[in-house]
Amino acid sequence: MTNTILQVKNLRKHFPVTKSFLERLISGETEFIRAVDGISFHMKKGEILSLVGESGSGKTTTGKLVLRLYKPTSGKILFKGRDITHLEGEELRSIRRHMQVIYQDPYASLNPRMKIGDIVKDPLEVHGIASGREAKEMVLDVLEEVGLSPSDRFYDLYPRNLSGGQRQRVAIARAMITKPEFVVADEPVSMIDVSLRASILELMLKFREELNLAYLFITHDLAVAKYISNRIAIMYLGKIVEKGPTEIMFSKPLHPYTRALMSAIPVPTLGGRRERLKLKGEIPSPINVPSGCRFHTRCPYAEDICIKKEPELVEVSSGHLVACHFYSS
Repeated sequence: MTNTILQVKNLRKHFPVTKSFLERLISGETEFIRAVDGISFHMKKGEILSLVGESGSGKTTTGKLVLRLYKPTSGKILFKGRDITHLEGEELRSIRRHMQVIYQDPYASLNPRMKIGDIVKDPLEVHGIASGREAKEMVLDVLEEVGLSPSDRFYDLYPRNLSGGQRQRVAIARAMITKPEFVVADEPVSMIDVSLRASILELMLKFREELNLAYLFITHDLAVAKYISNRIAIMYLGKIVEKGPTEIMFSKPLHPYTRALMSAIPVPTLGGRRERLKLKGEIPSPINVPSGCRFHTRCPYAEDICIKKEPELVEVSSGHLVACHFYSS
């Protein structure tokens, strides 16, 4: 697996629930939010893996874990074969030069008090890559690459002077200026006008080709995932319930949750009619996770075994895995 850039093994993140003194006294035990609850996957250089699921499924927490913005409760994270699960200080900072992030909200992710040039230049100075005139030239070049031209006009502007699409281009420029090998893109187009989404995605694909860049692409939108991904992993309540190559996931979705998400995509996107599979209720609380298959409370096909026994993630065809007692090909 010399081409593997990221390996995640049985990763968990449980957040303790904050309680008042009286609540702790009455309950006598600590409760946890099981945000990520035992997931494993790997990524190759230049690959785009989309994590897809509803809000509360654990996608963003997964992204922050692999970047080591959160400390895992248990499990392992290997970047280019190196175990980074417990790295701290300078060792972790040196790794982060090669791992970047593009956040969802272009209005909140840029410091409103900093000029665009300083925002994009900051990673160069933090990692000791360049400073002064050299750094400015690198910033001007990457601003041109992301479509902010003429770049010298944008260099001294503030985020408030830019549109949402332009701000997200700045965020992409900031992520790409260190020439990373791996990027977590957390819903990077969900707050962008629909008319601009394709251009932002094309820009990300351009950098993928130039840098042989791997993206962990976090989204709730399967149509976007279909457009950009090599593989898709479906998350539900802290678990991966199905994963596989994009083409197979769309042609032969096996898990009821995957099929429900697929059926919610507008018909023109899929190129034909599809029966709508409606789910019952809302995603349960990650504090009180259902027994057995955690999807059984909403699944139209659930039976007694689903309540009692958690299904394992099993490979049903090459690279296609599903966790369901009653999957059918």
